[in-house]
Amino acid sequence: MIKNRDEILSFGDVEAKDVALQIVEHAIARADPYRIVKESVKVEGSKIIVEGRSFEIKGDIYVVAIGKASCPMAKAIEELLGDRIKEGVAVTKYGYAVQLSRIDVVEAGHPIPDENSVRGAERAIEIAKKVGKDDILIVLVSGGGSALFVMPEDGISLDDKVKTNELLLKSGAKIHEINAVRKHISKVKGGKFVKDVEGTVISLIISDVVGDNLEVIASGITVKDPTTFEDAYRVLKHYSIWDKVPESVRKHIELGMKGMREETLKEDLKNVHNFLICSSKKVCEFASEKAEELGYRAYIVTSSLEGEAKHAGTVIASIVQEIWRNNRPFKKPAVLIFGGETTVTIAGKAGKGGPNQELALSSAKKIDKLRGCCIISIDTDGTDGPTDAAGGIVDSHTVEVLDANGIDVDEYLSNHNAYEALKVAKGLVFTGATKTNVNSLVVAVVL
Repeated sequence: MIKNRDEILSFGDVEAKDVALQIVEHAIARADPYRIVKESVKVEGSKIIVEGRSFEIKGDIYVVAIGKASCPMAKAIEELLGDRIKEGVAVTKYGYAVQLSRIDVVEAGHPIPDENSVRGAERAIEIAKKVGKDDILIVLVSGGGSALFVMPEDGISLDDKVKTNELLLKSGAKIHEINAVRKHISKVKGGKFVKDVEGTVISLIISDVVGDNLEVIASGITVKDPTTFEDAYRVLKHYSIWDKVPESVRKHIELGMKGMREETLKEDLKNVHNFLICSSKKVCEFASEKAEELGYRAYIVTSSLEGEAKHAGTVIASIVQEIWRNNRPFKKPAVLIFGGETTVTIAGKAGKGGPNQELALSSAKKIDKLRGCCIISIDTDGTDGPTDAAGGIVDSHTVEVLDANGIDVDEYLSNHNAYEALKVAKGLVFTGATKTNVNSLVVAVVL
């Protein structure tokens, strides 16, 4: 899975880095969406059983899958239900497609929506309208769905939505704040997609958000929404982008606050059943499982890590330093595990990188010369920010290498140019598309 393993292990704290790489690979493999669906869903005769809950198959079965994990999830459903599936569509990120036999595949833009994001949503709406009262609509939801599944409200163009999305992503806003805005300028998010479906809806959800709030994952297309037009307005004002978003977006939100535009779904629907089948919590447990198998004490510190990436890196490295020097709060050798989603606030021009690369680089100074230590931080989808790297890995030799090459860590962090620094230190991690997305995973090894 890690394509540049040999390069990463070519110098430095090789034993610690090898442990970290094994743990990360195992955790991502265990969180494989195909495998997770197969473990969560059973078909017995005329019944679909999801985590112990039984649903009678009376009519046709339709499938709509959205997100980076949509194809492997859909493949698992195809194998479970075969020709019982009448029709379906899977909308995924470019490069994430898997050939399916009964379900159409649409590749679309992520993190920036494109015309195919709209085409995929149109196809899904077509299918949802065909679901009769005796039919079942299986909805497969995973991270990335917010950008991949797009249907702007009337009067808002795709370009306007893209511009709003870009401003939000660069603002430092948390994912639930970003989605509060996205839902209120969309025809399908915030539960609107299933609002008028007559049949039974079974939604299988893989979480990519901290706290696993179902209404936030892929902007909650099958879940009631507690946020309002007022919340969307407050987010845009708080991050000083209200005056920067397109006029059409401001107008729609203003009309919404006056009750002149349709709100998102505000009540639970009896025919809609949502199941969370994988999350950051699970991935951390998978990582812990592997660490203990390798003979190390493993500690899941948190599965809900948030905050500015470089600050999170400093805090994590400080804990590593305390263990290495004073054997507290845990005795070495130890493996620390963190799951969650950090952010990067960009002001002005920025170099190349992503939150996980920035977290890793910022941690390097604190573990400098602490032999036997390493920290790896990756996005489980294989893409950290707008780069081809999944994240970064640093050890007690990283700063020495960077110093020898005239690279100042603080300067590169301030310019959000972690990619170029880690490239020099052989600290980039490449996995390629993992076809899932279950937050970021950080593993610190102290030998």
